[in-house]
Amino acid sequence: MSTTRHLVNRRRRLAVVAATATRPRASAAPADEQDRDETAPEPALDETAPGPPPRDGAAADGKPAGDPPPRGRFPRPRVPLPAVLCAATVLLGAFAVWAFTSAADLRDEPARQNTALTDIARTSEVKGRITEAVGAVFSYDYASPGKSDRAARTHLVGKAVQQHRDMLAEVRAQAPKQKLVLTTTVTGSGVEVLDGDRARLLVFADQSNTRTGKDEETTYAAAMFAVDAVLRDGAWRISAIDTFTQ
Repeated sequence: MSTTRHLVNRRRRLAVVAATATRPRASAAPADEQDRDETAPEPALDETAPGPPPRDGAAADGKPAGDPPPRGRFPRPRVPLPAVLCAATVLLGAFAVWAFTSAADLRDEPARQNTALTDIARTSEVKGRITEAVGAVFSYDYASPGKSDRAARTHLVGKAVQQHRDMLAEVRAQAPKQKLVLTTTVTGSGVEVLDGDRARLLVFADQSNTRTGKDEETTYAAAMFAVDAVLRDGAWRISAIDTFTQ
């Protein structure tokens, strides 16, 4: 009876082993299929396929939507600070040289040496002496012609001597016949230039020409002219007369 039980158990065990050996394994794959899966290339990405939508505030190319376009292709070069300071120093140095030269030229110009407005005492002296000289040399009396000659010798020098002689030539010729008396009175004068022992003045004068014969007659005229003056022997004298005519 025990032999029969052992036989039954053995047959059961053999049936279980046989069933297990013939059952297919679904999870296991052939070795060659596993090798093909490992060596298979990865699928290529489609660049034309639409990607994920951009986030808020960003453009499709990845740049912020609000950024302005670039202004230039190349960045602007930066000048080093030492170069800027060096250029500024050169410019300031050139300006200083120009200013110094210009100031020296202005000081050397005769017009800049004019002391007519700064030396009041000397200006007043020149005006007084020339006013007296003009009244004396441009006045003539037929009864005393020597007085005019003495005034010319006292107040005139240089080319003013001949100029005065030419200007009064007609008066001298007509004076004895018409008994002429010429009187010149300075009404105003101004010193244009006063430079050391030289000066130039603008003179305004009234002239009266009187005939003292039977038919006495007086004519009046105004005159304007410029005179150059020089300081000779401590006195201002007329060296040139400019009547502003050719």
